[in-house]
Amino acid sequence: MPEFTRTTGIAPAPGFLSDADLLAQTANAVREAGAVLRERFGDVVRHRTREELMDALAANDDAALDVLRPRLTELRPNARLVEDELAGGALPSGEWWVLDPAEGNVNHLHALPEWAVTATLVRDNQPVLTAVHLPLTGETYTARVGAGAHLDGRPLHVSPTTDLGLSLVATSQARPYEDEDVVRRVGASITAMLFDALVVRTSVPATLHLLNLAAGRIDAFWQFAGARADLLPGALLVTEAGGRISDAEGRPWTPQSESFLAAAPGVHTEAVTTLSR
Repeated sequence: MPEFTRTTGIAPAPGFLSDADLLAQTANAVREAGAVLRERFGDVVRHRTREELMDALAANDDAALDVLRPRLTELRPNARLVEDELAGGALPSGEWWVLDPAEGNVNHLHALPEWAVTATLVRDNQPVLTAVHLPLTGETYTARVGAGAHLDGRPLHVSPTTDLGLSLVATSQARPYEDEDVVRRVGASITAMLFDALVVRTSVPATLHLLNLAAGRIDAFWQFAGARADLLPGALLVTEAGGRISDAEGRPWTPQSESFLAAAPGVHTEAVTTLSR
């Protein structure tokens, strides 16, 4: 099992829910938060300034967090919450909820359907369970270490594809004000994949690409830089669905890594070769 999914063997404290029950309740929480965001979804919202846009994004986050905070705190009173979806790197020891209350928030404000609500429990820097809800379709994706990945209770499996030339691959673009070197690396990687893969998709958010990878709809996803909330839910889903994750050079991935690659096992090595050119 990949490094990041190896648990520490720490059992839940007496009186706490088992991880299986906790995942079920976490899924309920993201569904409730998703219902709030669905009510806020509608026409394209136009903003005259960046400040107005940021205020609108924050309002969506806050609406979902008003549901998620009390629900998750009740489920795991001693777990701390990470609410900054742009943060990266390792977390202190103990249990943490890594949340993206409106993953794909910009899409939501532009009346696009690609957005979700995510909650991932990290125990001593190892993600142990995750729930991702897509409010517009009603779908809920879940994964728990050692128990597989599921879509509304149905098992997920990555693609059996073994030829990158027959593969649908995807990436997320660099974030606004990203480092210039990262932006150029993203561009070079897309060019390389356009030569080697069948089709390249470029869009945000990362989590939705990783859901599709776990479900066998696409064959590989990569990203440079990135944040915990972008990658942890999908990384756990892909791994539990039988996929491989690493950095773009094929080394073990951690939240401190500067790149990320998830792929069906049959095309992972080819994808590393392409991204390393």
